Amino acid sequence: MALSHLESKFLLRLLEHPPQYRCRISQIKPNAKTSASERDKACKNLCSQGLVDYEEEIASYGITAAGQSLLSLDTSTLPVTPDELILLKVAATKRATPGMASKVPANSRQRLLRQLVDRGMVKIHKTQIKEVWLTAQGKTFLCHEFTPKGTAAITAAMVGTYVTFLRQALGTPQKDSAPSPGEPLADAAQVTPEAVLDLIQRLDQQLGTDNYLPIFHLRDQLQPPLSREDLDQQLYALERSDRIELGTLQDVAAYSEAQLNAGIPQDIGGPLFFISVMQ
Repeated sequence: MALSHLESKFLLRLLEHPPQYRCRISQIKPNAKTSASERDKACKNLCSQGLVDYEEEIASYGITAAGQSLLSLDTSTLPVTPDELILLKVAATKRATPGMASKVPANSRQRLLRQLVDRGMVKIHKTQIKEVWLTAQGKTFLCHEFTPKGTAAITAAMVGTYVTFLRQALGTPQKDSAPSPGEPLADAAQVTPEAVLDLIQRLDQQLGTDNYLPIFHLRDQLQPPLSREDLDQQLYALERSDRIELGTLQDVAAYSEAQLNAGIPQDIGGPLFFISVMQ
């Protein structure tokens, strides 16, 4: 797999954020003079090759005809919340950004905008990458295939970070030892249904997904050692025993193509995408 020098340095910079190798895109600076557009292009190229994945947020949006029609109705009977109404009004006369709706709590704007997109009341003009992380395939590539090329210098600090990553990633536990809580499952024999359930709960807590963990987070942790089909069967087994529930996705605009492809396809309807632990 051939990478540009910028893409290689992007991966090395991502290794500076263990243990999940995940951070805000603004924290990745391949070179001092790398522009945001060049950085984002490198990120998307790496994502297309399965080495990283990322989460986007709405950067600008506009109102649709349906949204405009809704604003002309009696405000006492509008089928929207007060915060959603603010977001609509901001976009009524101009191309809007979430920050313009200052009266709406910042931590709610993206969620509410996605809901309005799903209902056809607003349209997305531009998205921007929010967070990026190394995938299981990316970790394997860095361990076994990665060969930096190019004429631009790679710093000693980058080399040191890469060596540390290799030592941690290639270090194997004793065969007769069980993984401690929070330790990555490095052997397929360790991936029991109980271990998968424990990992689902830990990821949900770490990532704050409110018991709606997207499957791609679990794949990043368990593929390898499991194959995609093996992990699907583990999830089906947990669902049959009423320990988890698998749910479909409605808001496809909130996720990248690679994240969507990590779902479990169904013959009818959308793919299974979320994991919820039964209480």
